[in-house]
Amino acid sequence: MLRKKIFVYVCCALSLMVVLSACGNNNNNNKNGNNTTNTATNQPSPEASAPAAGGETKEITVDAKNFEFTPNDIQLHVGDTVKLTLNNTVGNHGLEIPDLNVNLTNGQTATFTVDKAGTYDFNCSIQCGAGHDNMTGTITVS
Repeated sequence: MLRKKIFVYVCCALSLMVVLSACGNNNNNNKNGNNTTNTATNQPSPEASAPAAGGETKEITVDAKNFEFTPNDIQLHVGDTVKLTLNNTVGNHGLEIPDLNVNLTNGQTATFTVDKAGTYDFNCSIQCGAGHDNMTGTITVS
């Protein structure tokens, strides 16, 4: 009987560790494109040092909490240079913009220039729980 209880406790503890490790993943693989800055290296590429002609430079911080981004709707204009920072307020999240080759983890910043009008979706790149698939946002460039 005692062995069975110990076995159950060990199985519960291992299951809990697996679940929590998914929320605590510290994925620092940054897939930023050529014109981004990663604050870990703080080395901007030459293209990122000045805004494109006609665009503005915008500093945007996206706060992430279970299971939403704030803001989740970002409006930009063609030629804008964006300094985008991810700030986790609750939980462990990432911010990925596949079409712009941006993938941030907590505290990281990417600098990029939007040179084409369109809609760019972003999502949480770290499995963060039951609402993970609903953790999305949109960047609209006009």
